[in-house]
Amino acid sequence: MPAANHIAFVSPRYSEVATVGGAETLIKSLAERTAAAGRHVTILTTCAESHVTWKNTLPPGRRKVGGYEVEYFPVDEGRDLAAFRRAQTTISNNGVFDERDERLWIDNNVNSQALYEHLREHGNDYDRIIVGPYLFGLSFHASLVHPEKTLLVPCLHDEPFAYLGVMKELFGAVTGFMFNSEPEQALAQRIFGVPNEKCAVVGMGMTPFDADAGAFASRTGLTSPYVVYSGRRELMKGTPLLLDYMDAFRQRTEKDIKVVLTGSGTIEPSPQLAPHVVDLGFVSEQEKHEAMAGAMAFIHPSVNESFGIVLLESWLARTPGLVHEKSEVLKWQCERSRAGLWFRTYPEFEEELLLLLNNEDLRKAMGEAGREYVLREYSWESVEKRLFDALDG
Repeated sequence: MPAANHIAFVSPRYSEVATVGGAETLIKSLAERTAAAGRHVTILTTCAESHVTWKNTLPPGRRKVGGYEVEYFPVDEGRDLAAFRRAQTTISNNGVFDERDERLWIDNNVNSQALYEHLREHGNDYDRIIVGPYLFGLSFHASLVHPEKTLLVPCLHDEPFAYLGVMKELFGAVTGFMFNSEPEQALAQRIFGVPNEKCAVVGMGMTPFDADAGAFASRTGLTSPYVVYSGRRELMKGTPLLLDYMDAFRQRTEKDIKVVLTGSGTIEPSPQLAPHVVDLGFVSEQEKHEAMAGAMAFIHPSVNESFGIVLLESWLARTPGLVHEKSEVLKWQCERSRAGLWFRTYPEFEEELLLLLNNEDLRKAMGEAGREYVLREYSWESVEKRLFDALDG
């Protein structure tokens, strides 16, 4: 097959500077590297900035950004949010639903008829169409316009939505997949039976950085040891569990350890934990990396991950990880790198965090192992080879 020269990347949101979700960051990074290699890249996205309201706050139209083009399309208005939420709650709780409920959920999800019409009219302009993540109506409907040239970046999780009939339709239609990790590919093959020849594990390249391990504490006046979490604060990411475990840890061990959080979303620490939580909200990449570098551990309590960008960032900052065992991907990353531990229950969490707190040599060894692992496995040189093999193969 000849090289794919003009490639469309379809993503629910895009921002030149602001932080968006991990899957959207992944697609943006792949698009940027593809454009930097001299290929013609167009990002197709929506006019929404908020992943909560999905209101059209950006002007529609096409504009040049660096070495590629971005075209913004309005999110469909007038969707039945009440029906969508009822269906979403029923599905996520493994309730009773049928094919009609699935269609109601996907059709009242985040969609853009204007974007789909663009693909119908201009699909022949693109050699490849890259779409992701899988959980959006936008990804479902965009993928089915030209499935014969569409590669899905699923960011797949083992969750109720993955077992829907509409997802079986999606995974059966597209011509191929770019997965973030081997466990994600294995999950797709277990659920959908996708053949090996349609699969590629690509991942995302990580740009090396150096961060001063003492800068964050010096700037904030923090004198106690701390753990850090970065990302969205919500039930699916495990942040309520993290706060509960850290509350129990402080009370049971009487260790004065703080919890530093960066990212978006609300948190509700207990009254006794609240004074020991440092909630930074959105911060610059440098501030985030410095907070990671000074931490005793980066705690990633999510069980729904397909890659784990922030965990890899923490390893570049030479900080060991502590992850939930039920996340096959995060555990896989820790096993391969020897840079993280995993827990299933609170007693395991307490034992492992105490081990890291009390053993500086171990922390340093794990942190160095993590950095070496990321530089080896997720250098852009390695990832680009896998990316272009997938685009052209």
